[in-house]
Amino acid sequence: MGLRLLRGGDDTSLKIGEELTRALVEETEQDVNGRVTKGSLDSFDDLVKEMTLKRRDIKAFASVTKKMLLQMERKVQSAKHHELVYWHLASHGIPKSLHCLSLRLTEEYSVNAMARTRLPPPESVSRLTDPSFHHVVILTDNVLAASVVISSTVENAVNPDKFVFHIVTDKKTYTPMHAWFAMNSASSPVVEVKGLHQYDWPQEVNFKVREMLDIHRMIWRRHYQNLKDSDFSFVEGTHEQSLQALNPSCLALLNHLRIYIPKLFPDLNKIVLLDDDVVVQRDLSSLWEMDLNGKVVGAVVDSWCGDNCCPGRTYKDYFNFSHPLISSNFVEDDCAWLFGMNVFDLKAWRQTNITEAYSTWLRLSVSSGLQLWQPGALPPTLLAFKGLTQSLDPSWHVAGLGSRSVKSPEEILKSAAVLHFSGPAKPWLEISNPEVRSLWYRYVNSSDIFIRKCKIMN
Repeated sequence: MGLRLLRGGDDTSLKIGEELTRALVEETEQDVNGRVTKGSLDSFDDLVKEMTLKRRDIKAFASVTKKMLLQMERKVQSAKHHELVYWHLASHGIPKSLHCLSLRLTEEYSVNAMARTRLPPPESVSRLTDPSFHHVVILTDNVLAASVVISSTVENAVNPDKFVFHIVTDKKTYTPMHAWFAMNSASSPVVEVKGLHQYDWPQEVNFKVREMLDIHRMIWRRHYQNLKDSDFSFVEGTHEQSLQALNPSCLALLNHLRIYIPKLFPDLNKIVLLDDDVVVQRDLSSLWEMDLNGKVVGAVVDSWCGDNCCPGRTYKDYFNFSHPLISSNFVEDDCAWLFGMNVFDLKAWRQTNITEAYSTWLRLSVSSGLQLWQPGALPPTLLAFKGLTQSLDPSWHVAGLGSRSVKSPEEILKSAAVLHFSGPAKPWLEISNPEVRSLWYRYVNSSDIFIRKCKIMN
């Protein structure tokens, strides 16, 4: 019968085909919920044997076939969901090569006087607060990533001597970070490395920072528990955004401290903030001459991909618009501005209540049952900076290169000033896209002895 159906032979085969089609349609209409009964057959061979031995009619054949197809489809969807979860979990690991680099640099700091050289040298200390220089701020605990940000910026700068880099890191990473830039100072302009333990903040600020971290942890726990309760099964099209709760950056102190940049750098008036997962491809000097029209932050909002096409995500990807506090502040289909390459007018920032507004929104989130937004530092930042953002040309910042599929055309990637590997697949991880990872690796110092010994380039 199957052969005759395939060949489309005599009238009998046509009638059988019509009857089978009608039976399948009827079965589909009757079983709208797509339930699969217990004891359903596992393979098509089993189905043929069942139908042959029990001499079932075509309607019964269609019924069993429909249930088998639904069961197979569910297995495929389940496999896709779990594969996505494992992919996100793989982004949490720190490669052995990066551990090796930090350990070797820490050892070098203890035995090599050059690795403990003062940063910056005494003759360059005055540049740290000189407004005529281009000040770049990087908050990171990744030595290799910081080196790529700085080397790519310097290599593509028209006048690299005008740049001053301020690296803020944690106590654990301070020693290897200092050792790296002390020993590579000849190839870099002025670099300052400062650990959080070296800041002497008032008790009030310390309390607010602890409160901020506690609330972000509560939001993360609630969202993560919801994912566990649903067994990581999500509605198609929303599950990847939901899995961002698995990202360690949601709880990283250095990630959340961006809201305190004016206090980290009280003597600076204008800075460019670069995330550690970016690579610079063009001279950034004109960013410091850019007029922000009285706004506090310059960021890419529109996109190279045309109208109604966001460079990052829309507000509905971050916020719960069923809550009136959110729906009264944003339009769900509007584009959210990109974090990762931003110009900040710190003088204008200090004349606003942005940092206080950020804390207020965190408390409102607690009183609203932690349901206002997805985990991460960006949602409350978008609320605190509302109306204070100046849009930059899309070519300054192309993001999303750390996602599962990179959709930016090759010409866009080549012409962008800053490429941002936002998303789980960082360029130093094996899960990253090899096509765009090469754009980052070209700025790794492959001649460095520690890079070679730790097999970073492998």
